[in-house]
Amino acid sequence: MTNPGGTPVERLKDATAIDPADFNARVGEEAGFVHEHVGAGTFDNDQATTGLEYEFYAVDLETDGIRRIPRSLLGSVGFEAELGLHNAELNTAVHPLSGAGIDALGAEVTAKVEAAQRLAANEGIRLVSDGVWTIGPAEGTTVAYLTEATCEEGLTLGINVSNAARYHGFGSFDDHRMIGGTIDVPGASIDADNAGPVSLTTSIQPHYQCRRAADLPTYHGIALRVAGPLLALGVNSPLLPPALYDDPEPDRELLLERGYAEHRIPVYEQMMNPVDGPPKVSFPGDIATPGEAIDRIVDDSVLVPAEIAAAERFDDAFVHFRHKHGSYWRWVRPVFEGATERAANVRIEFRPISGQPTIPDTVAFLAAVCGLLTQLAESAHPAVDLPWSTAKENFYAAARDGLDAELTWITADGDRTTDADRLYADLLSAAAAGLERHGCADAHVTDLLAPLRGRVDRQRTPASWKRDAVAAALDTGASPAEAIERAQRAYIGQQAATLSDGSLLEWPAPRGVESI
Repeated sequence: MTNPGGTPVERLKDATAIDPADFNARVGEEAGFVHEHVGAGTFDNDQATTGLEYEFYAVDLETDGIRRIPRSLLGSVGFEAELGLHNAELNTAVHPLSGAGIDALGAEVTAKVEAAQRLAANEGIRLVSDGVWTIGPAEGTTVAYLTEATCEEGLTLGINVSNAARYHGFGSFDDHRMIGGTIDVPGASIDADNAGPVSLTTSIQPHYQCRRAADLPTYHGIALRVAGPLLALGVNSPLLPPALYDDPEPDRELLLERGYAEHRIPVYEQMMNPVDGPPKVSFPGDIATPGEAIDRIVDDSVLVPAEIAAAERFDDAFVHFRHKHGSYWRWVRPVFEGATERAANVRIEFRPISGQPTIPDTVAFLAAVCGLLTQLAESAHPAVDLPWSTAKENFYAAARDGLDAELTWITADGDRTTDADRLYADLLSAAAAGLERHGCADAHVTDLLAPLRGRVDRQRTPASWKRDAVAAALDTGASPAEAIERAQRAYIGQQAATLSDGSLLEWPAPRGVESI
């Protein structure tokens, strides 16, 4: 039995002593229980619901450099540890998919974040909602902070990785790398034998709970088709810490044009995909049945096996299946859970979007995801027939170029288009119609989606705002490293003033950031 209370080394030794084949056989047995209950309707529900996972990182109030979060702060206001010691994750309650439900979710996030910020300020830190952090720690180097590890009994433990066996289990064992451990993007690279560099990234993950488990393939397919266009609206990681660039003076073109608009996508894929096996972080294929979604989790490669004592929850009957699901990192991920049989549910976890500048921006993406999954499914929208290969091309083009990417869409009239104005007019109209199906009033829908409509109208994303800030700093004579730092300080400063009730659209154009 894996010892949940031991040291990381003890827990990892327990895990390495478990035969992966035996563990996966147990996962397969438990998957049979899930298959049975999906077929019996146990995972069906009376209404659609929604929820949110929201990741943050902490910075020093004085320097804006990355800072560890005191463990005592986590859990006090609904936050949990994430991979990095500077990370925290907020998981909301489940809310009805309705206007009031979305408002309640937004209010819950706001209340908990504001409470966390007050406690964090007492520790001299601030929580930041973003895609990738770029200002390193006050002491030591950024590269050391991300990669430093200790090796004990053949096990690699990242120094700044949270004290959980599943996180440390992604590191090397007896010189064998469990994950890729390398980031190689235009003009920048890093290599590590542990998962530390993944803690550069933070995200939001809206959840959409299906009413009928049998409809999972439809919602999964729709989520894949809207992933590219929504990602293009949300790109928020065009810059990396200066120390990661191959040239200590990266050129203007690299910072403003050649780099990814959303580095979070290649960073996560390259770091976490195994060297010698099929990818675990990927744009997944369509599924034909709920059973296929279950079987994909069983067939996924094993990273950190475990022996877990089942408790009293309904889903503890498939606790090893759920444990394995924790390292099933597809950009759109089906989830099977439920504390009780009555609460059993299947949902879509939508993972492409970075942390956003403000909470209203975040809620806008959640509303758009929920509205789109509803409307495209219930109206037989032609976009559901967009070829999977085109949806995949859209996704990676959006990661590279944001709103400048050429994306392909099929409108409600059945027209295939690459015109961005037509694409987003149709996409956001569909999102609005889907929310109205759930009882949201017209004016409320307009307010919910306004942050996204405004990004289209003004051709502004968080990534473009940051690049404009870098350009403004370079134009004043700042070095590339100074420009990245000034852009990050400007972002943090604007967010501090608008996080709870503003949006990116209200931020002034980043002129004069040399004074921030």
